[in-house]
Amino acid sequence: MHEVSRRDLIALTGLGLFAAGCGTSGQPADAKPKAASGAVPSAGAAAPRVENVAVAAPKELTQPLLSSDLLVFSKDTLSKSTIEKIKAITDKDGKKAILAVEPMAMATFFVDEQPVTYAAVDPKTFWRFTVPGTAHTAAVWQRVAGGEIAVQPEIGRRLETKDGYLKLGNGTDAPSAHVGALAQLLDPAWARQIDAVVNYKWAKKLGMKPDNAAIISMGAPSPQSIMKKLVAAAGPGASVQILGPNLDLKVAQTAVLTGGSVAAAVGTFNYTANSNGTVNPDPGWVASHIRTEMMPIIGRVTGNVVMLPQLRGALSAVLSAGLSKSIYQYGGCYVPRFIAGSHTLSFHSFGTAIDLNVADNQRGTVGKMDRRVVAIFNQWGFAWGGTWHYTDPMHFELARLAKK
Repeated sequence: MHEVSRRDLIALTGLGLFAAGCGTSGQPADAKPKAASGAVPSAGAAAPRVENVAVAAPKELTQPLLSSDLLVFSKDTLSKSTIEKIKAITDKDGKKAILAVEPMAMATFFVDEQPVTYAAVDPKTFWRFTVPGTAHTAAVWQRVAGGEIAVQPEIGRRLETKDGYLKLGNGTDAPSAHVGALAQLLDPAWARQIDAVVNYKWAKKLGMKPDNAAIISMGAPSPQSIMKKLVAAAGPGASVQILGPNLDLKVAQTAVLTGGSVAAAVGTFNYTANSNGTVNPDPGWVASHIRTEMMPIIGRVTGNVVMLPQLRGALSAVLSAGLSKSIYQYGGCYVPRFIAGSHTLSFHSFGTAIDLNVADNQRGTVGKMDRRVVAIFNQWGFAWGGTWHYTDPMHFELARLAKK
């Protein structure tokens, strides 16, 4: 049984959030903890119910929990026949190897260049795959069922919210969800595969591909023992990951971006990773989405075809305003790589972000970016990292598609 301290279960002041951990020492997982400094217990507080994305709420978990051993993730919906093939996989002795398969929609959005991989799930069944404290805290799943989002604590505490709402994407038209809980979803010792969950009604609203992923529970057998069979059953368009510290980055991974019209236009791709932190996106996606073009002021830029016309418009406007000297360094656009020190994709991997005047605009600083340039880029649909909670004043990213 996992254990966490009481402070991991405290409510967060002002936002009406609460954290569900992995069980507690000497008290039930859903017990109301004593207040800690600067915190107000509110796990039982009423939560806003979003009617158009609300589903029936689970009441009490009576079935045994299931291990989360493997994740299948695809750009496309996993068909019912594919799910049945996965369920039918046997071990080397011919015995049934799969205890359960939980289909869900899965994608990624970015907040202040921080990737958040999230899933649209059925609260009545998905909670069996989460850690004990979260699985047995019914209030978490009642809030998710009501239309709120549950976020891993270490992710939620560093994401900026507005009045308790989290914008699910960098696009200006990306919808927002009320953060109902900070809850440990998967084993905290594992690599980050799922940072947040919403209920399945959100999938259509967010433009997610329905049932394009599945968590697989095996119980006792080693996940490695069925990898070849699982890869074959999942098909060539899917990636298969072991949900554990031995995640094999050599196998194909999947990137599905959501969060408004920009994300929809950017496209999705599979990729493989290199030991130096760079990644190799699917050549077909690169061929259809990535171009190199000459730009005013900064010269050759390699980026996403969705972004390049608006970047040219912004730079042309800067030039016309007599501000070309305010842009004196181009730091890169399309750079397919992981964020330093992690195995999560940088937003630059999609080719819709650009860094300018790097030397004078480091992360965490006010920077020296000419605010007139910022205003022009804003007019051309770019968000600026200088306004983020943890500033990145060199960074501009496409947040709105220009009207044609």
